[in-house]
Amino acid sequence: MKCAFLFVLSGIFLLACKVEQKENKAKKEKVQSKQPNIVFYLADDQDIYDYGCYGNEKVYTPAVDRLAKEGMLFENAFTGQAICAPSRAQLFTGKYPLKNGCFANHTKTKPDIKSATSHMQKLGYEVVLAGKSHVKPASVYDWNREWEPVPKAGVPREYIPLDSIAHYFKHAKKPFCMFITSKYPHGKYFDVPDAKAENIKFYPFNARKKSDASFVKMKAGYYISIEEDNRQLELVLDLVGKHLDRNTLFIYSADHGVSGKFTVKDVGLKVPFVARWPDVIKAGTISNQLIHYTDVLPTFIEMAGGTPASDMDGKSFLSLLKGQDAEIHKYVYGVRTNQNILNAEVFPSRMVRDKRYKYIRNFNSIEVLDENLGDKTNVNIFIRRGAEKFKDEPFEELYDTQNDPFEQKNLIEDSELQEIKNRLRKEMFRWMEEQGDFLNDELGNMPILTANGFKMDQNNNVRTIPDSLLNTLKEEDYFLIEHW
Repeated sequence: MKCAFLFVLSGIFLLACKVEQKENKAKKEKVQSKQPNIVFYLADDQDIYDYGCYGNEKVYTPAVDRLAKEGMLFENAFTGQAICAPSRAQLFTGKYPLKNGCFANHTKTKPDIKSATSHMQKLGYEVVLAGKSHVKPASVYDWNREWEPVPKAGVPREYIPLDSIAHYFKHAKKPFCMFITSKYPHGKYFDVPDAKAENIKFYPFNARKKSDASFVKMKAGYYISIEEDNRQLELVLDLVGKHLDRNTLFIYSADHGVSGKFTVKDVGLKVPFVARWPDVIKAGTISNQLIHYTDVLPTFIEMAGGTPASDMDGKSFLSLLKGQDAEIHKYVYGVRTNQNILNAEVFPSRMVRDKRYKYIRNFNSIEVLDENLGDKTNVNIFIRRGAEKFKDEPFEELYDTQNDPFEQKNLIEDSELQEIKNRLRKEMFRWMEEQGDFLNDELGNMPILTANGFKMDQNNNVRTIPDSLLNTLKEEDYFLIEHW
């Protein structure tokens, strides 16, 4: 009788365990099927080489390093243009600069483009911008909520709106996608009176400046600005831990490298990119797959249960986050213009890159200047200015980024690499045609660009040109950015 009682008791216990297991499984499936919250933290003008987790032991980045330990660090993430507005527009639209229209700094995205606000709102998300905007028009970037940066005493830049972020995290009723966009470490930097070169990590592209006191002082202030941004990031991560559940994807990146700004070198286009998603991303992992800023929105759309639009340039890398080491892109691409609010030189470049090799064409190199000149003297002056300013940049460049990550040795004439050069060049022009680029493989096509806010022959608050060039261009001499 005692044995029978124990047998019944054991049966009841096993049944209770099975019921509990079933309930736990159902709870887990419910959590997994729930749309995740998404937080994307974007720093401003910071080289990928200036993080502890990317190998710089002289800069203090504990918050980003923590994310790398708790999530996945990407070694081959890129933006398509190393300036602020075009880089951000790619993130928000899933399209490269030429296709989305925001190609020169301080210019607008095309009005018929759909951005993250439209795509994610249709999937039930609120889309929030907290901090620096730098994108327009408002009809394309129709944020559910938008909070401007806030003043903070004793620091050179405004802060992210932490109070608004905290309140939103605490009271959010719907799944959300929030872009937290810092103004750091973009200059103006902190003042460091006693800056020392031994406290800065130098690389092949800036090693010659070790004895330049003004550069060392600037770099020291930049390092302090990086630390200040990490303080902001730490506060945000504390808020995430306090108010949001584990079904939250958190991504950290910086919009482009400051040392390669306005170029198509990796120091400008390769970006830091770290993702954490508890229970999905395995902690402490590294991905070497090529990903791009245009991939971010397609990834968010797939995470939310949608299907990315077929006309997007990017592809979802959700599979990488889930642990599948699958190729996302064979190639990534980059563009450059020096005709914008800051500069008045005609020197456009394009680049294509696979995991190892990189091809660049500088379309107005001094080597081909004469072939680019036309029959308009007033236009030729500006074309010549560009070629002469960048006279040390050759018409074509080819780099082995595996053996030469800082692109110091141009291999364009290497006889053993001609097949690789031709493959990459062909692919670049195929992509340019697909993008509707105004440049092509023919010389002599060197347009003078303009848009609202800047003209090549006029001064503005950040640029002064020689008096002899003022108002020398006519409306018909320009190629309007809004029209491409």
